Amino acid sequence: MPSRRIHRGAAKRILLRGPIFAWLVAIVCADASAATLAEKARESGCVNKPMWLAGDTYRCATESGAFSYFNVPGSSGGGAWTPKAPTPAGFPKVDPETQKGRDGVRRKVLADELSAEEKLLAETRVAYADGAPAPLPEERADAEKYRARIARLRQTLTVHEKNIEALKKELATVK
Repeated sequence: MPSRRIHRGAAKRILLRGPIFAWLVAIVCADASAATLAEKARESGCVNKPMWLAGDTYRCATESGAFSYFNVPGSSGGGAWTPKAPTPAGFPKVDPETQKGRDGVRRKVLADELSAEEKLLAETRVAYADGAPAPLPEERADAEKYRARIARLRQTLTVHEKNIEALKKELATVK
């Protein structure tokens, strides 16, 4: 079967007519800061128009179907900064005591999760035995089963350590 090759000039004409090029032109022509958005989108491999998320952060889809996130310094959704709208007069507010109670409950839940996670980490460390646990009876004849169990234990250790780190960080932010 003959290979299908597109001449470089033909590929350029196809690209210049495509929808990606159309939104890039629109962005580039909008204003000077948009040129930076177009460059970042091109660098990130965007296949659709970047979507503004917050501040100067954008997201777009890539050819593989994954999302690409990137920042465009000095940008805020392609528009000027607008001041925050005032809170309506009838908008419900939480009194400080209620908020303290909620924060206390949150702190207790996080502390309970942290202690449970630390207990699980200790149990996993004992089972892992520094990477050399005693083989189970069914693993004595099958080395692959033994290696798979060690890998699972190592992965479980890592997960518990990351969970503990995240919980400690979250507890530090609770008022």
